[in-house]
Amino acid sequence: MGEEIKVRAATRDDVEAIRALAVANDMFPGEMLDGMMESYFAGADELWFVTEGTVAGAAYAVPEKLTNGTWNQLMIAVAPDQHGKGAGKLLMRHLEQTVGKLGGRMIIIDTSGTEAFAGTRSFYRAIGYEQVACVTDFWDDGDDKITFRRLLPAGAN
Repeated sequence: MGEEIKVRAATRDDVEAIRALAVANDMFPGEMLDGMMESYFAGADELWFVTEGTVAGAAYAVPEKLTNGTWNQLMIAVAPDQHGKGAGKLLMRHLEQTVGKLGGRMIIIDTSGTEAFAGTRSFYRAIGYEQVACVTDFWDDGDDKITFRRLLPAGAN
């Protein structure tokens, strides 16, 4: 039986591990992470979570400006050799619970419509997110932006 996965808030000590996850999942260049995390460490209203122990997964979300309780999950990354083992789902459930406690009512997620991200889209559907929009050629010609959302249960906040 495998070890139970736990989630905790990210610290500065996790930055290199999170960078490695982003690169390993072909999400974006690792140096983009610096700006993304600096505001979090400066106390911004953002959430960064990682799996405990060896960082096998990370998630990042921010409140969406000019909305009532909508949060935008901007990143989730799990080590490729850990895909399908529960870390991603656990990170998302932890994020949902935390956002609910902060008064959030909805989480939105944008991802690519390319074949390379078919597994990502399938993952979001499998954990209860509904596809609500498609903006054609958003990221690049032939690379649509697919938007998912999940309404948080009433009383979660």
